[in-house]
Amino acid sequence: MLSLRLLYMPLEVVVLISPGYTDKPRQKEAEPAFKFIGNVHGDEPVGREVLMHLANWLCDNYLKDPLATLIVENMHLHILPTMNPDGFALRWRGNANDIDLNRDFPDQFFSANNDINSRQPETRAIMNWVKQEHFTASASLHGGALVANYPWDGTRDTGKHYYGCPDDKTFRHMASVYSQSHYNMSLSKEFEGGITNGAFWYPIYGGMQDWNYIHGGCFELTLEISDTKWPKAAELPVIWEHNRMSMLNLLASLIKSGVHGRIFAADTGRPIPGLVMIKGIDSKVRASRAFGDYHRIIVPGKKYEVMASMEGFRSKSTHIVLEQEAVSLDFILDPDGVDGQMKLLRSDYDCRCDNDKMFHVREAHLWLYLLVVCGILALYLVFKRKAASRLLAFRYSPRRPVAV
Repeated sequence: MLSLRLLYMPLEVVVLISPGYTDKPRQKEAEPAFKFIGNVHGDEPVGREVLMHLANWLCDNYLKDPLATLIVENMHLHILPTMNPDGFALRWRGNANDIDLNRDFPDQFFSANNDINSRQPETRAIMNWVKQEHFTASASLHGGALVANYPWDGTRDTGKHYYGCPDDKTFRHMASVYSQSHYNMSLSKEFEGGITNGAFWYPIYGGMQDWNYIHGGCFELTLEISDTKWPKAAELPVIWEHNRMSMLNLLASLIKSGVHGRIFAADTGRPIPGLVMIKGIDSKVRASRAFGDYHRIIVPGKKYEVMASMEGFRSKSTHIVLEQEAVSLDFILDPDGVDGQMKLLRSDYDCRCDNDKMFHVREAHLWLYLLVVCGILALYLVFKRKAASRLLAFRYSPRRPVAV
């Protein structure tokens, strides 16, 4: 069963979202999660229209089309057609406060955006969403060009030049999947292969895709899907058809490729939220806390050393050869001594006791000790009283002759 939920958020954010296009609505599963976001800029409405077409197509073709069925049954797909409804209504780039939302996220190079309380409500809503859902990958849809853009979006020296992130090869692969499946994106004369590094095109700071990758472990692309920002209504079905296979193939690649698995504790058999790393790539993907599942996107056709680790456990690594199909790889980690087991217990119960709460706990223990001591003292007094009575009775009773 597929379901859609209309969620109205306070202030400026209106979100039309599925709780995951999935065969098990509202249920958490050990599956990769992907999100599409449209209309980040109010004057770029094509994305919102294309995403509504995608939602309808999935609902209409589930159990009829193999690709639709594959996506619905093997991943959680979240669709946010409009991130900036106020800007759309006003027909300008920013939100109602005239703030460019794709410059409003905390940035790795400049600390000006790091004050969360100063962020726009739309920005905070996306940040909370990413922290809540544990996304594997995502894409935001824009207009005004025809290209698949990937991190980094900015540079340390603010210059305009290629500045790749640790997963540069993986991002190039993801962008190429989209571009090569598009009607004409890969034929671009401006962008080789229809893809571009963001900083090489033009640097921006406070962008959403870089923040997703750094803080959410979410591999996000910025997709420019229409040269015209405000096309005629009659052109929208054509734009949808030009992007349909690109969107579907990007989603399917998340299922058909990469390394997927779960991490367990050897002593308890329970899933644990460990970290997964690829040797030679300076980035980490964390497994989910609920299922211990991880989904690591990497370029197919290569050999990799995959390592899993977690505080309190001994790390493990293994070598794989990733062909065109996905590799399933589970890790069972051995506890690293007694301290490691205690750390795991603290992590599982997630106890964050402040000093005041700790005082109340200790106070409760003190009263328990006093109660036990009082009970022992009472028993002692009763016993002593009975013993004294027996002594008096013996002292005043007739003496018997002693046999010699």
